[in-house]
Amino acid sequence: QVQLVESGGRLVQAGGSLRLSCAASGRTRSNNAVGWFRQAPGKEREFVAAITWNVGSTSYADSAKGRFTISRDNAKNTVYLQMNSLEPEDTAVYYCAAHYSGSFYYAKSYDDWGQGTQVTVSS
Repeated sequence: QVQLVESGGRLVQAGGSLRLSCAASGRTRSNNAVGWFRQAPGKEREFVAAITWNVGSTSYADSAKGRFTISRDNAKNTVYLQMNSLEPEDTAVYYCAAHYSGSFYYAKSYDDWGQGTQVTVSS
């Protein structure tokens, strides 16, 4: 079991930037990676990015490539999502989750989830 807390979400204008944080506590070594997902009202939960704890291997959704960067600080047990060139379509609740097995791209591969942080991008 690992506890995850997201922070950093806020209202931002299109073209702006945000950095989200995901702080992990508890049995942090029991999971091998952390992923970011997002969910807008009326839409399915969508994969954004993931990173492994060991060597920092990254995976990105097509919508995130070239704009978003995921990173981690193992000493702080924290994962970050740097979001640049934000668009109104990026508006959603952003969640981080602990990965244990399966594909990084599917929510079913993650067992522990944070409560989410709201990101709103205005035109």
